[in-house]
Amino acid sequence: MPPFVTVAAYAPHGVGVLGVGIVSEVFDARGPDLPRFDFALCTDRPGRIRSDVGLPIMVEHGLDRLAAADLVIALPWADFRTPPGPAVLEALAAAHERGALVAGHCVGAFALAAAGLLDGRRATTHWRFAGLLADRHPDVTVEPDALYIDEGRIATGAGAAAGFDLCLHLLRREYGAATANAIARDLVLPSHRDGGQAQYLATPAPEDCDDDRLADVLAWAREHLHEPLPVAELARRSLMSRRSFARRFAASTGTTPHAWLLGLRISRAEELLETTELPVEEIARLVGFGSAAVLRAQFVRRRGVPPRSYRRSFTRTP
Repeated sequence: MPPFVTVAAYAPHGVGVLGVGIVSEVFDARGPDLPRFDFALCTDRPGRIRSDVGLPIMVEHGLDRLAAADLVIALPWADFRTPPGPAVLEALAAAHERGALVAGHCVGAFALAAAGLLDGRRATTHWRFAGLLADRHPDVTVEPDALYIDEGRIATGAGAAAGFDLCLHLLRREYGAATANAIARDLVLPSHRDGGQAQYLATPAPEDCDDDRLADVLAWAREHLHEPLPVAELARRSLMSRRSFARRFAASTGTTPHAWLLGLRISRAEELLETTELPVEEIARLVGFGSAAVLRAQFVRRRGVPPRSYRRSFTRTP
């Protein structure tokens, strides 16, 4: 199935302005080397709706837009404890039935659950309302610590800014790491993030930190991925003991040096598999795994497929 192009975000009355901003920014038009999405907000009846902070938003499209979208996103809204009307639930269910990718950001997961799309599946939402989602929908396995959960044609994301994590994951899944990373850089965001709700699928690889001394070491490490890069060497370059370095690293980046390096190596391997014809053995050397066997084992463990299968997935035929 080709990657999604047409994106429709459902915005009911009381929609969260942060959610609107996130999807509008992620799927905005960019340079010629990046995908161009046909993005639109839609609501029950086209016209002016009020956001969760009282700001009016003009929405031009109705629910018919959901019937034509490749990707449908249910945005969070203030009155999420009251399920959307039957027409909305039917439109969400119909979108999934015809093969669209359907996602719920934050408490938008409640709309997907009310439509029956999360029954028998794992899902997440804002940690504050995870218990409520589980109580109301006992057939849903709610995982409150996840930033996002990918169930194939259904995906859910945690609250607030975790909408970026969900959208970037879907971009990475459908278009590859190079595209997701380019859009993340344009938005001044890390391509992966760790936080209070632990990221579910991908090992986080922070691209920045708040500590200037560590930032220099991280930049050096990115340029020397082909080397072993033991923690002792990184600590020496930061002029710290190994224990102090590990503690300061975790405080600044939210993860461990080992997890950071592993995530960075996997991400770099993804980009090389997508954008070059280098042999897998050479890619393994360049990203610091040493051998194709080690790269394959890590790739299968974290991406679910071997490197060669991943490369075929992102080979575009004219």
